[in-house]
Amino acid sequence: MTLIGRHALVTGSTSGIGWGVARALARAGADVMLNGFGDPGEVDERRRALAEEFGVTVGYDPADLSSAEGVAGLVERTQTAFGSLDVLVNNAGIQHVAPIEEFPVERWDAVIALNLSAVFHGMRCAIPRMRERGWGRIVNVASAHGLVASTHKVAYVAAKHGVVGATKVAALELANSGVTVNAVCPGWVLTPLVERQIAERAAANGTTVAEESVALLAEKQPLHAFTTPEQIGDLAVFLCSDAASTMTGAPISIDGGWTAQ
Repeated sequence: MTLIGRHALVTGSTSGIGWGVARALARAGADVMLNGFGDPGEVDERRRALAEEFGVTVGYDPADLSSAEGVAGLVERTQTAFGSLDVLVNNAGIQHVAPIEEFPVERWDAVIALNLSAVFHGMRCAIPRMRERGWGRIVNVASAHGLVASTHKVAYVAAKHGVVGATKVAALELANSGVTVNAVCPGWVLTPLVERQIAERAAANGTTVAEESVALLAEKQPLHAFTTPEQIGDLAVFLCSDAASTMTGAPISIDGGWTAQ
């Protein structure tokens, strides 16, 4: 499943799931444009280390994806830097938790802008040249919450359901073009943010990290194991490979059985 000679953009890729996807694509031979927030020095160090480890070109663009202009600029600069954009992974996202009647309007707007509108704008800007070249792979990182709901997450759930729907529309429009569009729907993923949450729960409850990990997983997943960013990255590489050339419009669960219930 080589991606040598391909050029990829992964949004929200300075940490977490996006970083796992970026590493997997680079390992498969693709040049990668990173995007996201973080200390500039630390991000540049990771960028250089990734390029050296896998012998590919790795760039970084700190574009703010909360506006249409920010997304369009990122896609254009990536295409200019690499000469083409073959793989687009829309991963950037944020979360806010509150009951609907207490949900701040500005947080709704922010979550929808980054988690849903940025996906639309990324596809809108990347698709024309992918269609022209007759090859492209778009992987939208949705969530188990793109298929089912949980309380107090109205903006996130609405956005991720929207991502799954937009993925299906794009797949239909691009059928027979050589461009596929799929959505990855993770359950609990062991990111640094989740690790901190577990440690805080353990400290607050006087329990161990292992006990709190199982308790957290068991709230949603029959399988009491976290998915790793690396596993999601490997799934993204598969979706970009020839083996998955007839997979399109699919919301693919990698959720420990969460949505099988």
